[in-house]
Amino acid sequence: MVELLVKSKIKEHVKSIEPEMRVSPEFYDALEEELKVLVEKAVKRAKDEGKKTLYARHV
Repeated sequence: MVELLVKSKIKEHVKSIEPEMRVSPEFYDALEEELKVLVEKAVKRAKDEGKKTLYARHV
């Protein structure tokens, strides 16, 4: 399975919003799954349009 997220960057972003906030491993897993679903839907939209390139509008 391919990891799509850079956990250190997510943690860094969370800390920039709320310095005291921590991130559990389960959060990364759930976010990874959401991202996969988002990408899968974008691919389907692009294919439905006959495109071989993903664009912002497919999100």
